[in-house]
Amino acid sequence: MTLDEYLRVGETVVLGSHTFAAEEIKAFARKFDPQPFHVDEEAARKSVFGQLCASGWHTASMWMRYNLKAREDNAERPWEGPGPRPEFGPSPGFRNLKWLKPVYAGDTITFTRRALAHRALATRPGWRILTIQCGAQDAAGTPVLEFESSVLVKAG
Repeated sequence: MTLDEYLRVGETVVLGSHTFAAEEIKAFARKFDPQPFHVDEEAARKSVFGQLCASGWHTASMWMRYNLKAREDNAERPWEGPGPRPEFGPSPGFRNLKWLKPVYAGDTITFTRRALAHRALATRPGWRILTIQCGAQDAAGTPVLEFESSVLVKAG
């Protein structure tokens, strides 16, 4: 098994799906993004959105939750390559975050990732940086979120 096969480079991986409930949207927003169209259904109806919608940060944080769950599930996947099993480390950041379409109360969103490439880090021998395309789509398959992320991977 190569590192590319293990990291599933070029393959779109479905991380899972989540239905955003109105009370969950409001609770997240009250704590982290208390704009009227996220916390008050009447105010949301009068807004540009026309109804209660999730904070983009809520949608992005749910992507992370499902990404980590999928990573945990993948931990049981056998590593048959040379050296020790690769280990995921922290992320140095992301770019091109786009909230493409509002996520409304009751919407079911499916989260995905696709590993694009990885390269060795000259400053950290034994570590690589993996670039992934991250996304989320509604039940009709319409993209609602996308961003590119990087993650450090210990892979000797």
